[in-house]
Amino acid sequence: MPASLPPKTTVFTAAVIVAALGYFVDIYDLILFSIVRVASLNELGITDAKAVTDRGLFLINMQMGGMLLGGILWGVLGDKKGRLSVLFGSILLYSLANIANGFVTTIDQYAWLRLIAGIGLAGELGAGITLVSESLPKEKRGYGTMIVATIGVSGALLGYWVGNRFGWRNAYFVGGGLGLALLLLRVSVFESGMFQQQAQSDVARGNFLSLFTNAARLSKYLRILLIGVPLWFVVGILVTLAPEFGRALGLTGEVTAGLAVFWCYFGLVFGDFFSGALSQIWHSRNKALQVFLVFCAVLVGTYLFGVKDASPTAFYTVCFVLGVSVGFWALFVTVAAEQFGTNLRATVATTAPNFARGAVVGLVPAFKYLSGALGGIVPGAAVLGGLSLLVAFWAVRTLPESYGKDLDYVEE
Repeated sequence: MPASLPPKTTVFTAAVIVAALGYFVDIYDLILFSIVRVASLNELGITDAKAVTDRGLFLINMQMGGMLLGGILWGVLGDKKGRLSVLFGSILLYSLANIANGFVTTIDQYAWLRLIAGIGLAGELGAGITLVSESLPKEKRGYGTMIVATIGVSGALLGYWVGNRFGWRNAYFVGGGLGLALLLLRVSVFESGMFQQQAQSDVARGNFLSLFTNAARLSKYLRILLIGVPLWFVVGILVTLAPEFGRALGLTGEVTAGLAVFWCYFGLVFGDFFSGALSQIWHSRNKALQVFLVFCAVLVGTYLFGVKDASPTAFYTVCFVLGVSVGFWALFVTVAAEQFGTNLRATVATTAPNFARGAVVGLVPAFKYLSGALGGIVPGAAVLGGLSLLVAFWAVRTLPESYGKDLDYVEE
């Protein structure tokens, strides 16, 4: 492994650029199933609307379940073996899995490959944000993670274009090919100097269970997880099930999940930029997060109650602004990385976003139960979304501010 380089004064370092491109491919592959869900299931013989919804939710759960497992695997590996080992290993796994996804002929094959892809997808963002956070000066690392997120989430836009223009199988092939090509760029990236210094000590690294053996550490970790749940309520429930919500809201025309995902992630590009910039300008991660959570609550209400009997164009416009409102994803992961020492930083920064993503596994049955109990998907989503946003707001309010924090320390 090449020797580490000293921190840079510019934010456009090799680590930032490669992490941004890696996250671009990661988001492309992560959100691709939501884009091609209906078309791929129809080709595999699932044509009944209810079956498409049920099977689609099952496959999402398999992918997100893989991300739960992968979050722990890659997080621990990142602290034990280094940030770069995760950046190489994770992208190789999910690239190969997505290429194989293009050949599936049964739902069972589809499910297992989404699980494997999910495991691979779990490592990219946390390792990239950790490396960037440790490589940049503390006053500028928020700009670095902002660049990673802004470029990264635009991968969903390419996924929509490829999926619609070339078909769902070719879309998986393209995603896998992009990942393999990105491996060639990774050779120019240096390992984190903080990690290399800490790796020479006798301090235990990557002990995931140590997050649960100290009450204060556990409380902080759980609050971090709760901050990310609203984003995946929006993406995993509201946007992925856009056709179902469109029918329930009586829209004047049919809407597609792929286009809803496109507009939501287009909004996320702007949201990630503005949330990161505000956290730097205000010198406060927590203040920026609180503003965006309130903004998100307003837009969730608009989505569920403000577009009834509206046109698809109005609905997609709301999806775009809803995407802006949940554009605090990289800021959330940055906060996770900044809250813990070098020997647990990759573990936290990798498990936190994946456990938040994996919350979809719990959100889906809760959504189904509330929809049945309250007489429809709209009131069910309103209650579930309201609860997730309230809890996330409380978590931010009680979390220590991390802007400008010195990260060169370890957890005892």
